[in-house]
Parts: sequence; structure tokens; C-alpha cells
Amino acid sequence: MDLFHTLIASVIRRLAAWLLAMAILWLPVQPVFAQEGGLLTLPDAIGLTLAQNPELAVFPLQKRGLDGAGQTAALKPEMELGVEAEYKHFNEGDSDNTPDPEDDADNEFELTVTLSSVVEMGNKLQARVDVVNAQRDLLIADEQAKALDLLAEVIRRYTQVLAAQELVVLAEEKVALAREALSAVSARVSAAASPVSERMRAESSLAKAILAQQTDQSMLVYYKHALSALWGQPAQNYRVDSAELYRFDPGASFEALYERAQANPAIARFASEERLQASRLRLTQANSRPDVGWYAGLRVNPAVNETAVQAGFSVPLFTAKRNRGAELTAMTELDEVMLRREAALLQLYPQLFLAVTSREQALGTVSTLQDSVIPKLRQALTEVDRAYRRGRDSYVDLISARDELLSAERARIEAARSVLLFGAEIEQLTAGPLGPMSVDSSK
Repeated sequence: MDLFHTLIASVIRRLAAWLLAMAILWLPVQPVFAQEGGLLTLPDAIGLTLAQNPELAVFPLQKRGLDGAGQTAALKPEMELGVEAEYKHFNEGDSDNTPDPEDDADNEFELTVTLSSVVEMGNKLQARVDVVNAQRDLLIADEQAKALDLLAEVIRRYTQVLAAQELVVLAEEKVALAREALSAVSARVSAAASPVSERMRAESSLAKAILAQQTDQSMLVYYKHALSALWGQPAQNYRVDSAELYRFDPGASFEALYERAQANPAIARFASEERLQASRLRLTQANSRPDVGWYAGLRVNPAVNETAVQAGFSVPLFTAKRNRGAELTAMTELDEVMLRREAALLQLYPQLFLAVTSREQALGTVSTLQDSVIPKLRQALTEVDRAYRRGRDSYVDLISARDELLSAERARIEAARSVLLFGAEIEQLTAGPLGPMSVDSSK
């Protein structure tokens, strides 16, 4: 898990914490295992996921969409050109439409050309631009949070592969012990020192061990496919270094981790969302200021050699009153963001505390099993096996000693997996390594 720690620690030291995930996204992709069945490291898995996962590929598209929205928001009110033509034809028999005798023309053609637009009041253009900029900030925060979520998910699935591979090794050991037990029982049965039923039980135990081994192998294949599915290649075959399962880093105090967690991208996102809602509120308030519409034109009647200039303006009435409901909605949405941030912080504390305490407990379990329990159980199995072959212990004692050892080894694998899984959760919540932030990232 060193790479994840190194990435986060180095970025936090050199840049502001909110740039963490963006910096990770631009890391060069690590060279991937070159051939089928090659060794897959955690750097390989992280590089492939960040480069090929479609959940991150949507953000550049959304950014391009916001660029278009920004161009639209920066547009000033459009100008409108209006042209109106009027043709009058006078009939000689219609006294009402008869032209003036002094006019030479029997028909009249009148042309009116106008130019109109709107003067935006309340600095609406800047308010629209501010909304788009706030949407960009929120998109960056979402991208950071999604990158950290994916990093944590890579570690979780990689940990599952490590544990599954260790369980396969343990299943192989169980099969080997079952074969040894069957050999010992067969020898005693052949010497008439044990009943035939003991050999039958040993054969049944071997069959069950082989069945359990097949199950563990199937789970290993599943977890491998689940991991490689993160970069779109679920059918790939590879190996992992099982020793990574037992490499643990020291953790910082809960107080230090909680202080870090309050600034992680998931929480910082609320600040970006709050700025967006505040910008929308300002735009809504600006819309309460009525825009002034204006027009200017020229009317020409060549028949009577008449030219007239036209001009005017219009202002909608009661705009602020009609916009009052939209303002109330915008203010409510802004208040809701702040309340959701407080609720998220309240949920964060017990979630982080549970992860920290559970990891410490799992660390203690691994240490106890590895240093005290398993060595003694392994020695006890050797003694019981020797005693059984000499006729001093029963078959039940042999099976009991073997099962106790295998159960302890399985418990150690499960505890080690819990340590790494809880560690990944802590790093996701804090957006940083488990240890002190001043850790040397070159190590």
C-alpha cells in the first residue's frame, strides 16, 4: 500500500489539499504486467484504473459542456432588426380611400426599419458567469472525490485478491495435512491399531478439503476479475505478491486523522456546492431587477416624401414581486447545503472512529495470532501427529489439533485483510496517508 501513501503525502506537501485527486489523475500510468500471468502490483492497478475507468472519463466531457455554457452566459442581449412594409392601393370608386388630389401618386408604399434590444439591469451577465464558474468548481470537487473513491476501491479489491490468494495457499496446506493424516491413519489401520472407520473419516476429510480448495480457487478468480474490471478488462489473469497482505503502516492519532478528514474532498465539495447555490441566489436576485427594452427606427414614405424617426422603451411591471418565489427557493437551497454539510460532519466522526478502532483491533489480532498462537499450535500439531503415529493420541486429537491450526491461520488472514480494508477506508475519509503528514515520501 506504499504507493497510495506516497502519492497522497507528496501532493499534500507540495500543493493545497483540494488539488490532491487532480494531481493523482495526471500521474503517469505505471508500466503494467507485460504478459498473461505476470505479476500485478498495486501501482499497476492504480495506473490502469485512473487511465481507463469510464467513471473518470465523463468529467472532461462535462468540462467541455461547461465551457459551452460559459460562452453562452457571457453573451450580451441580442440585437433585433425589424422591417415592416406597408403598401396602400387606392380604388377610384372608393371615396374613402381616394388619395389627396394634390398628390400625384395613386399608390403609397411605406417602409419601417427598427433596431431593438434589452438593457440588462442588476449585472445579470456577471451573475450568469459566476454561476458557470461555480459549477466548474463543483465539478472539480466531484472529480477529486471520485478519484479518491476509485483509489480506495482499487486498494479494497486488491486486498481481497491478496487475501483470496493466501486462502488458496491455506487450502493447499489443508489438503496436504489431510493427505498426511490419511497416510498415518492408513498405516495404523493396516497394522490393526485403528478401526477402518478412522480411515473412512480421513478420506472424507480429504475430500472436503479438496472441495474447500476448489471453492477458494473460484473466489480468487472472482476477486481477480472484480479488480481488473475497474480498468475494463475483467478476464485478465495475473499474479499478486501475497506478502503485501502483511505489510502494515503505523497510523496517526484519531484526533489528527479527524482534523484531516474535515477537509477531504467529500466534505470540501459542500463548500463548492454552497458557492454554486450562492451564485444562483445572486442571479435570482438580479432577475428581480426589470430589464429595459428599447427600440429605434426609421419610417419612410416615398410617395409623400415623408421620413419619420421612431424610438421607445418598455419596462415590465411588478418583476420583483413575480420573482419573489424564485428567491425564496434559492435561499432555501443554500440553507439546505449548509445543513447537509453539518450532517455529513456528524456522520464522519463515528465512521472514522469505528474504522480507526477496528483497524487497531485487527492489528492486535494479527500480532497475537502470528507471534503467539500459530507457532504454538503448529508445534502442538507436530507433537500430536507424532503421538498419534505411536499410538498415544487418538484420531480425534489429531483432527482437533489440525483444525485449530488451520482456523488460527485463516483468522490471521481475515484480520490482515481487515487491517488493510479499514486502512483504505481511513485514507479515503482523510484523503491522506495513515501516518503523520511529514512522512518521507521517497521511502
